[in-house]
Amino acid sequence: MELRHLRYFVAVAEERHFGRAAARLHMAQPPLSQQIQQLEAELGVTLLHRTTRKVELTDAGAVYLDRARTVLAAVDDAAVEARRVAEGLQGRLVVGCVGSATYSLLPAFARALREELPAVDFVFRGEMLAPDQLESLLARRIDLALLRPPVDHPAVRVRTVRRDRFIVALPEDHRLARRARLRVEDLRDEDLIVHASHGRSVMHGIVADLCRSAGFEARFRHEVAETSTLVTFVAAGLGVAVVPEPVAELGVPGTTYRPLAGKRGIDLVAAVRAEDDSPVLRRALGLLATHVSG
Repeated sequence: MELRHLRYFVAVAEERHFGRAAARLHMAQPPLSQQIQQLEAELGVTLLHRTTRKVELTDAGAVYLDRARTVLAAVDDAAVEARRVAEGLQGRLVVGCVGSATYSLLPAFARALREELPAVDFVFRGEMLAPDQLESLLARRIDLALLRPPVDHPAVRVRTVRRDRFIVALPEDHRLARRARLRVEDLRDEDLIVHASHGRSVMHGIVADLCRSAGFEARFRHEVAETSTLVTFVAAGLGVAVVPEPVAELGVPGTTYRPLAGKRGIDLVAAVRAEDDSPVLRRALGLLATHVSG
């Protein structure tokens, strides 16, 4: 038995006439009659009562018609679903994001994905440090990593999303908050709050290098895992922090921000597995470049 036998039977059963069914199927009537006879012979039951004027379903034929329609509908649905998956219109994608971009990029990105790809199941994991994202990407726990470079791994390909300038997060009543712009040298005597060290955060090394280039060693007093915690500590007066500019969008009361002099900044990049050719991923990266980047 083949699917065409089911389609032939459904056409005859719905038309109640071999001639009309043959025309509907764009075939001659004799081969159609032969195919139906073969189907009945294989099943060992009579599906149709034939007369010179009309065709009627037997009780067995009526049951078989319902099941045949269900089977054909499932096959058609499978074809549609397969095409949608191949076109990147259906599927699943897990996105990881560093803290500084969680509050500025992720909302707009998630909105664009929801509007353009409503049938795709997207999962977002914010506040992930860059090394954790890379590990999760290689372990296939996430499919797209939005993180800070460097990303140096042969199994990963990277594209730049945007560049973020550095700013300084200060308690609102801090003496440096009276200035319009700050230099790295202004932080010489300040307690600094920074993301975790020991290779867990790119920003930890960057802030340390900024301070060394200005002629002093950074005085790190608190290390945190999440950007929201970092800003909360600043608001509590526990120190100041050098952060990418999008962190200001977190909007924690008691914190103010000042630009850092010069053109210092850090890229935000999108990293994926080098061999990943997922259509959903391609569409997501296109939306990221069109609607979110910049």
